[in-house]
Amino acid sequence: MNDLAHLTDLSAGIGAKTPPRADEPRLDASAWTRVDARPITLREVMHWEPERQRLLLRIFLPINRLVQFGVDPVTLLDPQGLPVTRTTFSASEQSLRFEIYHRGDAQDPMVEIEISDTPYNQIEVIWLTLQDPLGPRYDTDSMPDGRPTLRGTAQRNIAAEIAAMEHGLAPGQIRRGLGEFDRAVERMETFMLCLNRTGFVVQPLYYHTAILFERFGFSYLVGQERMREIAAGFAPGGPLRARLDGSSPFRRPELADTVRGRSWAIHDGILGTAWDRVRMIKRLGVHAQVDTCPGVPW
Repeated sequence: MNDLAHLTDLSAGIGAKTPPRADEPRLDASAWTRVDARPITLREVMHWEPERQRLLLRIFLPINRLVQFGVDPVTLLDPQGLPVTRTTFSASEQSLRFEIYHRGDAQDPMVEIEISDTPYNQIEVIWLTLQDPLGPRYDTDSMPDGRPTLRGTAQRNIAAEIAAMEHGLAPGQIRRGLGEFDRAVERMETFMLCLNRTGFVVQPLYYHTAILFERFGFSYLVGQERMREIAAGFAPGGPLRARLDGSSPFRRPELADTVRGRSWAIHDGILGTAWDRVRMIKRLGVHAQVDTCPGVPW
């Protein structure tokens, strides 16, 4: 009984409120609860002091992965003492690219983020990649002679794309994913919150990325009806399914039954028109519950 009484006495002191000292600085509550917080642009961020920029960009760090590869998450140096992050600001001061590598001399980033101000006072995520640096590489981003393909949008390395498709990758991927897209979206939301934003926009470069964004809570600004038309086109009896005639490796009939397969067919031009006119938005803390491709596995 005495022991229990002693424990009770100890626990009673946990979290006990002590009066502040007269010289102790206090944070005015209004600093946290201002209702007139103005959205901050990337152009403004680019004029911040470097230390303040670093503090903001740390939001994107996948700490678990850095530790996995022996990177010090505080100094951001690998075991050989090489830096593993790179930040590039555009000459126009409207966009920035942030890259995170699993080691300082790696060929490809483990995480690659490109974001930009828009003319409508929004922030757009231009590109977001999370890839396994230890997975096999497929050179879909370059031609055999080294010329860039601009992620397969300007020209295509067909042999590399076939190999990537056969190993479960989607258009635009050079390595398999990290499987942490949900964490990446949360980090992006936190980043936007720090800039006094309530949402951000994306323009998916591929069909499968639009579906991926849907499944993580994004909604459409432009293109939702088109996405439903595409889904109907790949459904049994649909015109897009009928075009999967085996005339190329990217037009095999079975590709109609997965999101990745449909994306490869669209990348191969099966729509007859360019893949564009799709624009999406993620509102912070909101899952839009949009599903234009119900029941179709990844």
